[in-house]
Amino acid sequence: MHWFLAITNACNGLTYVTRFPCDIFGFYVAFIYLQKGIQVLTRQWAYGDASAYLSIMVSLLVLMVAYICGIIGGSPLFQRHVRKFIEDYGTPLTVIFFTGFVHIGHMRSIDLSTLPTSRAFFPTMDRSWFISFWDISVGDVFIAIPFAVLLTILFYFDHNVSSLIAQGTEFPLHKPAGFHWDLFLLGITTGVAGLLGIPFPNGLIPQAPFHTNALCATRLVADGDDESHKGHTRRVVDHVVEQRVSNLAQGLLTLGTMSGPLLVVLHLIPQAVLAGLFFVMGVQALQGNGITQKLLFLLRDAALTPRANPLARIRRRTAIWAFVALELLGFGATFAITQTIAAIGFPIIILALIPVRAFVLPRWFRADELAILDAPTASPFTMESVGGNYGEDVGAAMEEREREMAGPGGRTGSVDEEAEESSRKSDEAERGQGLGPWSAESKHTERLGATRRTTTRSGEGTGGDREAIEMTSGIGGSRKRSRSRRD
Repeated sequence: MHWFLAITNACNGLTYVTRFPCDIFGFYVAFIYLQKGIQVLTRQWAYGDASAYLSIMVSLLVLMVAYICGIIGGSPLFQRHVRKFIEDYGTPLTVIFFTGFVHIGHMRSIDLSTLPTSRAFFPTMDRSWFISFWDISVGDVFIAIPFAVLLTILFYFDHNVSSLIAQGTEFPLHKPAGFHWDLFLLGITTGVAGLLGIPFPNGLIPQAPFHTNALCATRLVADGDDESHKGHTRRVVDHVVEQRVSNLAQGLLTLGTMSGPLLVVLHLIPQAVLAGLFFVMGVQALQGNGITQKLLFLLRDAALTPRANPLARIRRRTAIWAFVALELLGFGATFAITQTIAAIGFPIIILALIPVRAFVLPRWFRADELAILDAPTASPFTMESVGGNYGEDVGAAMEEREREMAGPGGRTGSVDEEAEESSRKSDEAERGQGLGPWSAESKHTERLGATRRTTTRSGEGTGGDREAIEMTSGIGGSRKRSRSRRD
């Protein structure tokens, strides 16, 4: 089915996908993570009350420590190398620490359930690697077809939406997308996984956009030239280090976890730590979600709201409330069906949100409001292979992108030249966005607003402007420099 969708260019339907269904789906995934964490904790009562309460404490401590590590990464605390180490490796180090923490003092005598493992490079069940599909009856094959259709719909939306969000408008990408080819490859991996009887691999939220986020090179710019925002800065994305090495390394590391020594280590991890990890993933997904950002904007003091926030340009505040209410209604319907016997049908609701956004919402909201509330998920450059974004002039959008890439001087160059130029201007190299109030606001600004480079007047008698830039990237060294530019 995946091959049929890829060959017939079914991915062209992504032209209708905007932030509306993506944010609802991301919100749903975030709550699924939180729910799974709670489910893991509820099973700990089978080992006794002491085990259950210790598990709850450990899971909450994992959440708090990992969250603090993210806040430190997005704050001005410590030296750059220290805070970036804490941000990038804080969560895995938290898992390692609390795996040993439960063996301290009286906690050592409490029986905590750990992750179940099997033999090295062996399925979790006592069976062979290859499924004997030739023993399946014809009737069972036809019974499985409707479920296969639902699974295909889920993968079509889940994988493509994950790919869209990972190539969102906040990421200035240079390499083109390959939605049709990705879906064709997904069909191959799904077929192989089915024959082996293992879970089907596909793109995921929020892991996919987090990976792109970690490869972003960012810089700090002034929030505004007026007195009320003087001295305030925000982080914007300058470019993305586009490569395949990190994805390949992730796959190889996953394969390595099937080896005997690592299986022994994984078996030591308490399930309470796993529950805390689920909580961390859920909170991270909620923090960067568009629904969360709109709710925070509505609850925020208007006098303390930055003027750079695009939502502030919407005159009808009731329009924002109505849009958020519709998003929460879509999330509620999706989450509710997954709690019933018809849970496998939830992809139908997600898919139905796309025509609702394309044909129903324009009747209730003005075009300028929808342009801010529900901007396209990906840039025209990314969507070019599927016909562009819905209602957008592809030619004009591509010309606008070329002008933005050319810069104020009108110069254009290759990707390598631009990367060298960006590297030459870098103040310091650090990777990703922090997990905390700093990163949440900056990520929201990057998603909804335009990226721009600002300058501040250095003085009356200097005869020039002074522009301070901080570049951050996960690859490369660092150097600090201020650049003067004559009027």
